[in-house]
Amino acid sequence: MARYTGPVCRLCRREGEKLFLKGERCYSDKCSFSHRSYAPGQHGQGRKKNSEYATQFRMKQKAKRYYGVLENQFHKYFVEAERRQGITGENLLQILETRLDNIVYRLGFASSRKEARQLVLHNHFTVNGKKVNIPSYLVKAGDVIAIKSGSLDSEKIKAVLETNGSRPVPAWLERDANAKSGKVVNLPNREDIDTPVEESLIVELYSK
Repeated sequence: MARYTGPVCRLCRREGEKLFLKGERCYSDKCSFSHRSYAPGQHGQGRKKNSEYATQFRMKQKAKRYYGVLENQFHKYFVEAERRQGITGENLLQILETRLDNIVYRLGFASSRKEARQLVLHNHFTVNGKKVNIPSYLVKAGDVIAIKSGSLDSEKIKAVLETNGSRPVPAWLERDANAKSGKVVNLPNREDIDTPVEESLIVELYSK
């Protein structure tokens, strides 16, 4: 499966803000964006005036990179968001938020969405007691996501829980620290999603 393999910090610099793609490193002095917040490339420090299209395009790119989704899959999510009842932009963010890798990250079982994706692929989680190793799996209200009992002895899992175990959990999720599991209490509304994205610009882009 295609996946971006270049420098992750370069993506944050291109979008002009921290996307917190590298977990704890993004909060430390080692963060590249803190030292070079301008766009990458030889013209990165030049002054640019974005057109309406460029602004909409950059917003779409930011959302894709924030959630770690590639173009074809992101477009499929948009088509699904249009099909659902309600506001298309909010539906799109709700779909992205309910991906299994994002849920694992939101519950504090990973330091970043990239790490969450890797842990899911390596069979460390179950959904409603059944093994699921598909990062793009969309959870539903009432689903219970848990760390597999056989994975609790993993040094990697122990380190992740120690680092992120006290991180706040969104109101639409519920974490059981003792059971090393979490539950989707309900699907998130727009006010529950803190993603720094103006979804209306993405809708405008795809509506052209």
